[in-house]
Amino acid sequence: MSKRKILVTSALPYANGPIHLGHMVEYIQTDIWARFQRLRGNTCYYVCADDAHGTPIMLRAQQEGIEPQKLIDKSNIEHQADFAGFNIAFDNYHSTHSDENRKLSEAIYLAAKNGGHIAQKVIKQSYDAKAEMFLPDRFIKGECPKCHAADQYGDNCENCGATYATTDVINPYSVITGTTPIEKDSEHYFFKLNNFDAFLKEWIKSDSVQPEIANKMKEWLQDGLNDWDISRDTPYWGFKIPNTEDKYFYVWLDAPIGYLASFKNYCTKNNIDFDAFWKVDSKAEVHHFIGKDIAYFHTLFWPAVLKSANYRLPTAVHCHGFLKINGLKMSKSRGTFIQARVFLNHLPPEPLRYYYAAKLSNTVDDIDLNLEDFQLRINSDLIGKVINIASRTASFISKKFDGQLAKELPDTTLYQQFIDISDSLADAYETRRYSKAMREIMALANLANQYIHENQPWVLIKDDATKEQVQGICTQGVNMFRALITYLKPVLPELAEKSEQFLNAGALNWNSPATPLLNTRINKFKPLMTRIEKDKMDAMLEENKQVLEAMQDSQVSTTSAKSPLKSDPISDTIEYDDFAKIDLRVVKIMKAAHVKGADKLLQLTLDLGGETRNVFAGIKSAYDPSELEGKMTVMVANLAPRKMRFGISEGMVLAAGAGGEDLFVLNPDEGALAGMRVK
Repeated sequence: MSKRKILVTSALPYANGPIHLGHMVEYIQTDIWARFQRLRGNTCYYVCADDAHGTPIMLRAQQEGIEPQKLIDKSNIEHQADFAGFNIAFDNYHSTHSDENRKLSEAIYLAAKNGGHIAQKVIKQSYDAKAEMFLPDRFIKGECPKCHAADQYGDNCENCGATYATTDVINPYSVITGTTPIEKDSEHYFFKLNNFDAFLKEWIKSDSVQPEIANKMKEWLQDGLNDWDISRDTPYWGFKIPNTEDKYFYVWLDAPIGYLASFKNYCTKNNIDFDAFWKVDSKAEVHHFIGKDIAYFHTLFWPAVLKSANYRLPTAVHCHGFLKINGLKMSKSRGTFIQARVFLNHLPPEPLRYYYAAKLSNTVDDIDLNLEDFQLRINSDLIGKVINIASRTASFISKKFDGQLAKELPDTTLYQQFIDISDSLADAYETRRYSKAMREIMALANLANQYIHENQPWVLIKDDATKEQVQGICTQGVNMFRALITYLKPVLPELAEKSEQFLNAGALNWNSPATPLLNTRINKFKPLMTRIEKDKMDAMLEENKQVLEAMQDSQVSTTSAKSPLKSDPISDTIEYDDFAKIDLRVVKIMKAAHVKGADKLLQLTLDLGGETRNVFAGIKSAYDPSELEGKMTVMVANLAPRKMRFGISEGMVLAAGAGGEDLFVLNPDEGALAGMRVK
């Protein structure tokens, strides 16, 4: 069978912040797959880069008083250190702000333009008059025009996945100053995505995307494809569009081209044929690993852009779900928005790699990092099962037989099970069903431990008549351990390397278990991994809380009246007489119910003391209706009624928090009287 040539990529982390454990789901998933391919003897390159363009980076650099280049260089160093800490084996890690990416972006754009796929239009753009700049999509928030979810970005809705123009956002506001944007005319450049409607409908049938993503693509295609705005106005940190004075490529155009640019950079340094992987008739494979939140860009825009420039298409786009911590979304206020570096300051990386693998499948389902389960599973599976096999048998080989393994295995039938499972495990790795692979590997570990327990070498070694049996039993145990480590090598490369030193027989490859180690000398066994202790996890969480608090304090202290990231908290003041007009009442929640068709709203019936009001409140992410009934809260009682598609809202309930689960309806003393004014 001929060996495969494969190029693998992960989504590019944004060069505007640290790597956290949510990010690591993707890079660990990809790294496991790439390592598996190499272990099978395939040629597999894994490249990535920092996504280094866009207004957020420009504004943050201004805030810190440095050039954008210095900011992205600093992020690049920090990101690579975090990835290395988790044993992510990139062949090349680059930046989208590179000469390779500029040249490729310009060439791809010009090819699309020459092919009739670029249009120029004068459009109305959102403009922040206070900041004196056009607002990029992510600096506008408001209500989604499709599903009406609140606080969605100006280009796409995280709730329903829809994309739209910033001017379509309902009740928009500027993230920079908090003011309502105005509209100004500006000429923009558009990629004519609808030119590729028939092509994309056909591409869906190619099994290049998962079924659930393909179904979502069909919905997007049925709604019709709009022209895609690929330009942004100055000021903007990025590449200038050829033959223009003040227009720049939108970051989402040149970011995926960064996959090609990073590989181009690697090919130049290592004398590899770039075209052999990216030309239309390439026999190589290209696999993208991404989060489900950016599937739209990678399964519609990206294939169309590649097609327009006569490049090959991805072999597959593999989407994964999000990470939850203890069953909930990661939360900065709870301290569970865990940064990769903080984790590494207290805990080794390999346990997390294994835990993610034990949870990951080939679907887009979210996975949960339950910290208590994490501790128990690592200590049970890796320490108590796998490593325990070597520690229970190797000591006898070293002490009683001078490190020499027996000439044959006493139970070849049992060991054959460790060989026969190879194809099943390979299929599980290949199809990204890592959780299935981990279950099968641990089932084998149970068999190995059962064999050792039943044969009791610690008893047999005491009798000269049975002493020689111990060498065979322990040789069997060492070889079963060796097979397990081989199959775990893509997940636990560091453990595998230590085990290879102990086994003293060279690097393991996927077929190593088929030839057991016999009549050879192993090295003295040394502890391969330590248990996960609760105090280490507690210390990690405590440091993470302190880091998040420090970051928050830094943001507050640097966000002055001149800061472009937030409006002056004092300058936009109101008079006391204006505030006095607000009628705040302590009210009782008589009834709370879900709102059909609404993702964030609950319908509340409030008792103001002889009067009831109907209010729609965006607190569904934090409360179950049954928790609210009978509770007291505070409402704005004299707010004008607002017509919503679900009915009339007759006021506003006050809440506090960062959002999501971190949202708290204010509950005054339960003895307070309904309808009481708040003074």
